[in-house]
Amino acid sequence: MAITATDIEHLIRAGFPDAQIIVQGDDGQHFAAEVIDASFKGMNRVQQQRAVNATLKEKLASGELHALALTTRAPD
Repeated sequence: MAITATDIEHLIRAGFPDAQIIVQGDDGQHFAAEVIDASFKGMNRVQQQRAVNATLKEKLASGELHALALTTRAPD
């Protein structure tokens, strides 16, 4: 079964329950996600993206999630 944008959002939401999360993509392999969360304050972008990728670790390792363009930031 292919992963969906909703699946990805739920996985990210588990790690960032208060985040603003937008996931786009409908081909089952290539997605784009924007994650805005207060916990990112004081983190550089690499640290932010590593934190989000940690919520997706299993899906990335298995290859079920093939490509994710990720944008992260703290709220203004």
